[in-house]
Amino acid sequence: MTRRFVDLSIYLENDVASDPPGLEPQISYFTHEHTYEQIAPFFPGLRREDLPDGEGWAVERVQLTTHNGTHLDAPWHFHSTMDAALGDRRPSIAIDQVPLAWCFQPGVKLDFRHLPDGHVVSAAEVEAELDRIGHTLQPLEIVVVNTRAGARYGEKDYVSAGVGMGYEATMYLLERGIRLTGTDAWSWDAPFVHTARKYGETHDAGLIWEGHKAGRDIGYCHLEKLHNLEALPPDGFYISCFPHKIRGASAGWTRAVAIFDETLLASAP
Repeated sequence: MTRRFVDLSIYLENDVASDPPGLEPQISYFTHEHTYEQIAPFFPGLRREDLPDGEGWAVERVQLTTHNGTHLDAPWHFHSTMDAALGDRRPSIAIDQVPLAWCFQPGVKLDFRHLPDGHVVSAAEVEAELDRIGHTLQPLEIVVVNTRAGARYGEKDYVSAGVGMGYEATMYLLERGIRLTGTDAWSWDAPFVHTARKYGETHDAGLIWEGHKAGRDIGYCHLEKLHNLEALPPDGFYISCFPHKIRGASAGWTRAVAIFDETLLASAP
């Protein structure tokens, strides 16, 4: 069986504007010539010259939040409870409780790159895009959203770029059995700078994080800061996005990957 893989993840790295100021990853690198002092206490009497080529190990110290890099948000991130619309309101699950079956499923890509930054996608726009690509949603498919933000990663305006998925658009997906979604933008919702302007005009707090808050009604997960979505077709691939198992956490880092089975693609009508 021949498979092709497309990496959908960004780097964890220093000095790239992948998060708002003050929330970026901080990585310290210790290379082979600088770590003799770390090794020596384990082996009393060890001299630097005793090590092959005088080299120690390479190791890194990393300061992160669970929302740095490409990550999977758990329902616990959105609200303390979930599934109210299903008649089973219960405590939201954390990242270590997310069903593994949600994290490896056929993928569907919705292309909203033509929409302006800050636009809030509606249910009607989701339905129109599904009609355009000729796809009928199936339960547990992973739906990812390609926005203009994907092309702005690494640039100073990345965090403010791209569209957001509104409450109605998110519920449209969840009501059809979708439980895991994703975006190449910093957030599933519209960038805060645009929402703040609308809130300043209306003082309607319902605009704030409206896509995330859909999890109050139907619990779901979403991926944020995906990459390379423009390389994907509308469907015909799987997505693997198992999160790191952090007890009780609101999110977990993931190496999200699209997987194509070339044998199946070749036999498709």
